[in-house]
Amino acid sequence: MCGIVGYIGKADAATVLINGLRRLEYRGYDSAGVAILDDDRVLVSKSPGKVAKLSDKAHADWDAALFHRASTGIAHTRWATHGPPTEVNAHPHLDQSGDIALVHNGIIENYRALRARLEGKGHHFYSETDTEVLAHLIGDCDKGDLFQAVCDALHQVNGTFGIAVLSAQEPDKIITARRGSPIVIGMGDGETIIASDASAIVAHTQRVIYLDDNDIAIVTADSVDIRDLNNIPVTREIAELGLDSAAAEKGGYEHFMLKEIHEQPDSLGNAIRGRLDFDIGSSVLAGMGTSPRELAELSRVVLIGCGTSLHAGLVGEYAFEDLADIHAEVQQAAEFRYRNPILGSRDLVVAISQSGETADTLAAVREANQKGAFVMSLCNVVGSTIARETGRGVYLHAGPEISVASTKAFTCQVAVLLMMALKLGRGRRFSREDGYKLAREIEAIPELVAKVILQNDKIAKIAADYSKNEHAFFIGRGPMYPVALEGALKLKEISYIHAEGYHAAELKHGPIALLEKGTPIIALAVDIPGKDKTLGNIEECRARGARILGIVTEGDHETAECMDDFISIPRCHPLVATIPAVVALQLFAYHVARLRGCEIDQPRNLAKSVTVE
Repeated sequence: MCGIVGYIGKADAATVLINGLRRLEYRGYDSAGVAILDDDRVLVSKSPGKVAKLSDKAHADWDAALFHRASTGIAHTRWATHGPPTEVNAHPHLDQSGDIALVHNGIIENYRALRARLEGKGHHFYSETDTEVLAHLIGDCDKGDLFQAVCDALHQVNGTFGIAVLSAQEPDKIITARRGSPIVIGMGDGETIIASDASAIVAHTQRVIYLDDNDIAIVTADSVDIRDLNNIPVTREIAELGLDSAAAEKGGYEHFMLKEIHEQPDSLGNAIRGRLDFDIGSSVLAGMGTSPRELAELSRVVLIGCGTSLHAGLVGEYAFEDLADIHAEVQQAAEFRYRNPILGSRDLVVAISQSGETADTLAAVREANQKGAFVMSLCNVVGSTIARETGRGVYLHAGPEISVASTKAFTCQVAVLLMMALKLGRGRRFSREDGYKLAREIEAIPELVAKVILQNDKIAKIAADYSKNEHAFFIGRGPMYPVALEGALKLKEISYIHAEGYHAAELKHGPIALLEKGTPIIALAVDIPGKDKTLGNIEECRARGARILGIVTEGDHETAECMDDFISIPRCHPLVATIPAVVALQLFAYHVARLRGCEIDQPRNLAKSVTVE
């Protein structure tokens, strides 16, 4: 997703804005720009490419005194949607007069009709973007009150937006608004920072306000005045970020992804700590906001998410049915509202989203609420929109995840889902003794993951033998099937190898025709029910010349001997084993991508994004 930074205060805005954009680089982008106010002028510098290139261009465009003099500005990193990544298409965009500048995340769906109407009034457009149309529309509505002009323009807009707007005619303020695209406002000492992500704010302040949909705020250096689009005042709570700015640094690792893989013992420890009650053999998840009676009366669990979060939900499906004796199903969030789902008051809908801002998942949450379901969320970002709109759920406490490829968020999602299933199970058929045993296994997850990470060098050597392949298949059964899907996703998104995840039994229903000598098969052959069937599928692949990399249980020498290469994980409960198994695949994918010279933290065509249709 594109990144927004706005600043008004006492520091030199250009420096603050460019540094803020650097902290948002992990989100993925292909061009960048910055606008500052200097006396009665709006000055803009834009460039395709990286923020470093923008910094060089801004220093060339503006002399040193000007660069450090301006104290108000807005900036943006763009991921091309309308028009290619060129300087003219980059944000910020100006209105017809050149006095108003705008940065925008989201999509204006009716921009063509608006553009045609404005062209009929004499407006001239330079870019191919929907955003320039919005800038001109605001300018067209401006009668001397920027706030009212933005309100009037947004009433004419269909689509999504997170925006920041400034005007040379009203230099003491920035107007910001959101609908479907996050905006967070940081309140410092004599300065205010606007951003699409808290990463750009954490170096300045811990005090933030999250805007809700259809909020519009008048931001000055010392105040934040929030209204709705009808100019009616609204109140939003001030929250504490609780983030360390050092968490957004690589800390000596070559890539953020490797750092975040290695952080997983700590992040999992944070996700689990204080949430297990060994006396009753259950978990303590106060955020769920439910009584034992309410949990016992549930008839179904529906898990919704996109991408990696969807895969975590698939593991959760096995956990809820196996541990809690309750029907569970997983639905793709983007399709949820369109298929008119059948929901009732005894259905628990769990929305899974690392960012808590995934647009498709948010829309699914609203649909589930509309249909009277019991809705809760599983998010990593405190104060995120999904967390606020569900009102109940569990935070991951995984810490900031900077790399586009999700690692620690996924493992923490699975760990929390296991604890949720344990809690439901203890209210149903799970005995105290069985609950105690599983709680101890969950408690040990950080140690299990640490043991896998100790094999980093071995995994790197194995990866060297697979890095030249252009195709790979991942197979698994039971709870290892979602792990196969996630392993394939990791490999394809950062190494650009065509990788597919399959239920092991499905190989013979078509994909096996693609196997030839040397084709990699990454097989989840850990010691779980159905392993013998997986081994049979492996032999079918071997008969066709495939090369087998197995993920096997430590000490299972017989299975390891069936593989060309193997990575072992500690012996543990079959559901718990999904976490160390996926960590092994994360390391494998990382090293394959590294050896192929890929841009690991910001893969091509991908972004750490709010999912939109």
